[in-house]
Order: sequence, then C-alpha cells, then structure tokens
Amino acid sequence: MQLGPILINRRIAIALLVASAFFMETLDATIIATALPAIAKDFDIAAAHLSVGVSAYLVALTIFMPLSGWAADRFGARRVFSFAVLMFITSSVLCALSTDLLSFTAARVLQGFGGAMMVPVGRLVVLRDTPKSEIVKAVAILTWPALFGPVLGPFLGGWIATHWSWQWIFLINIPIGLLILVITHFLIQPQSTPVRQKEPFDVRGFFMTGSGFGLFMAGVECLSAGRIGMAYSLSFITVGIILLALSVKHLLGSQYPLFSLSPLTIKTFRITAVGGSFFRIAVASVPFLLPLMFQLGFGMSPVDAGTLLLWLFVGNLCMKPATTWIMNTFGFRRVLLVNGLMVSVGFAAMAMFTVNTPHWLIVLVLFISGLNRSMHFTALNTIGFADVGEQQMRDASTLFSVLQQMSRGIGIAFAALVLVFSMWLLHGTTLVETGAEDFQLAFWIIAVLALISIADTLSLSREAGASILKSKTVS
Repeated sequence: MQLGPILINRRIAIALLVASAFFMETLDATIIATALPAIAKDFDIAAAHLSVGVSAYLVALTIFMPLSGWAADRFGARRVFSFAVLMFITSSVLCALSTDLLSFTAARVLQGFGGAMMVPVGRLVVLRDTPKSEIVKAVAILTWPALFGPVLGPFLGGWIATHWSWQWIFLINIPIGLLILVITHFLIQPQSTPVRQKEPFDVRGFFMTGSGFGLFMAGVECLSAGRIGMAYSLSFITVGIILLALSVKHLLGSQYPLFSLSPLTIKTFRITAVGGSFFRIAVASVPFLLPLMFQLGFGMSPVDAGTLLLWLFVGNLCMKPATTWIMNTFGFRRVLLVNGLMVSVGFAAMAMFTVNTPHWLIVLVLFISGLNRSMHFTALNTIGFADVGEQQMRDASTLFSVLQQMSRGIGIAFAALVLVFSMWLLHGTTLVETGAEDFQLAFWIIAVLALISIADTLSLSREAGASILKSKTVS
C-alpha cells in the first residue's frame, strides 16, 4: 500500500527536476537583456550589437528541437537529458569566459543546442513516466518555468550585473546544472530508453525543418529589432515559411520522419497547438510592452517598472496550488473559455492604464492577470496530452516544444510590430517619441488576439480531457 505514494512522490520529484532544467533554459533567454550594456562595455562594442547573443540562442533552440525526439528514442531519454544538461553547463562556462562578440555568440549557440535537447526530452521523460490520473499535477509543475522565466529574467539579470558582474548570470547555472545531473542519476530510471534504436535519422527532414525554423525565427527577431531592414527580414520569413511548407510535405510522406505530424489529428492536441499558439504570442508580448509603457509612457524608472512587473509573477505563483482543483471541478472546456475571456479582459484593462492610474490598481490588474495566465497555460498544456497515446508521445512532445518556442519568439516581434502600427495609425509616422496612447492601442490589439485564441475551444465537448481528470470531489 505504500508503493503508490512512493511512486507518486518520485514522479512529482522528476517533474520538479525537469521543471528546474526548463527554468534554466527559459531564464537564459531573457536574463541577459538588462545586462547587455555591462557585457558590451567589457567587449568594447555598442550594446545594440550584442542583441545577436539573444537571437542566436533563440534561433539555436528552434533549429535543434526537432532533433530531440529521435535522439531520445535512439540513445535513451535519460542519457540525452543528462547530455543536454551537461552541454548547457559547459556552454554557460564558455559564455562567462567570452572576451569578444564572436566567442560569446558561439557559446550562446552551443547553449541553445543544449536547451533544445533538454526541454522536449525532459517533458518526454515526465509524460512517459506519469499515468493519466497524475498528468494534471505533473504538467502544472512543468508549466511554471515558462511563466516565471520571462518575468524574472530581466529583473534578475539587471540585479546581478549591477551588484556582482555579468559573468555570474551564466556561472549560476553551474551549481544548478550539477545538482540536476546528480538527481537525474538517482531519479530517472534507465528503462525509459531506446524504443526505436534501428530507426534511421531523417537528415533531409532535419535540414528542411531546421533551416525553415531558423530562417523564420531569425527574420522575426530581426524584424522586431529593426537590425537589417524590413525587406531583408521579410525575405528571411518568407523563405522560412516556404521551407516549412516543403518540410510538412516531406514529413507526411516519409517512412521514418524526423517527427510525425499525426498528433495534430487529435482534437485536444490541435487546440493546444493552434489556439494555444495564438494565446502564447499574446502573453509573450506583455514582458516586452509593459516595462516600456511604464518607462516611456509614464516616466517610471527601470527599477520601478521591473518591480511592478513582478506582480505578474506573484499572481502566477499564487494560482499554482489551485490549478489542479479548478480543472478537476469545472472541466477543461469551461476553464479554457472563462479563463481565456478573463485574460483578454486583463489586456483590455492594461490598455486603459494612464499616468494617473493609482499604483494599487495597476498592481491589482497585474496580479489578477498573473493568476489567469497561470491557470490558462496549465489547462492548455495539460489537455494537449490528454488523448495522446504512448506511441505518439515522442512526436507530440517535440512538436509542442517547437511551437512553444516559436510562439515565444513571435510574441516579442508581434509586440514590437503592434507598437509600430499604433504609432503609425495615431501619428501617421513612427518618427515621434513613443507615448502612453501608443501602448494603449497596442494592448487593445493584443486583447483581441487573446480573444481569438479561444475560438477553437468552442468545438470542445464538455467531456474533453475527462480521462485525466479526477472526480469533482477530489482536490
């Protein structure tokens, strides 16, 4: 009788372990943003040139994620996950030791490779080891890094660069990563391993998907940063989309595809992939727009703006203990519809912020928005795997991770684009100082996008995902 609790505790421990690895990966995507001036000073270059360190990491993540599923089945999930963590630690050391832009960018690419293998493989370990009855709790744990990382990253990076040195942004990954490696050895059993040892590697598929994802993400990032001009950025995006379209044709027709698209035939997974991507794009824009609005629109200091943003994190944290109970009580369809509507209303409330809005009201809106974001992400991520069978779990995890990463990158670009559009619509030009009204219109647009994201949820039945929910009397 003691075996059940022991297994459950072990599974929760594995989910926490993988979540810690996810947190490292997510945090490193944003933590250097506020430290770029300090790094640029040491490299003796303009801070703007260092943005390539951000984009190189994000693009590498997107390119190598499709490889992770095949590697996990070929060499074993535990072995690949451990290798990815070790690669992440090594590349973090190389980042800290970098003395120029070239070495720093190369180290960030290597770090992106480690993160790309770490995220989907870690999720696969958890999902394969967790029975349907416990998947809600496990996915709730896996969701928090994606919520906390983008919010904490800029604040933590700025604090470390100010009070210590920018090298510590990367060096703190060493003890965390080593601890993860040690715990992995004891927690994750080697039996979760090679199930498709003789399956050949889809070189063509990897080249096509990797090039497509890479060019698309590079174009999106360049477009948002305005580095190489709109025409070049759009050409990257266009070529990327063409390659992705060709890769879809290849994956559907290949006997041994890099990853299968079959999970998209499952309605619950498709809603997470399609509507969920729109939602993630909308949410990913907030950490970009809010600090700018507080500083450029309301005249706040960077510290004050960053402190206000932390209330999103507080809301995320406070909702976590209740997510499982809420989904078990009300079901996925009702939660996604009602909560999605509340998220959209939250963006509309941010659109009505002015320089005269009371401080306590801004805090309240951000706190409630954090609650809703946490709930919606957990529900989306959980129902996505509710009806996925064991044989499709590898492909579903890989596809989910790629779409999640692309949504994150597109969200930042989308935020920049809607801000530019707002300035053009209100002023007829973008050559004016950004004002509060520009951000207000941008948030109204994002509110509409968030509302659109729940449209496909209407097609869900009330019983959707019921197989992984417990009785309403169970908390």
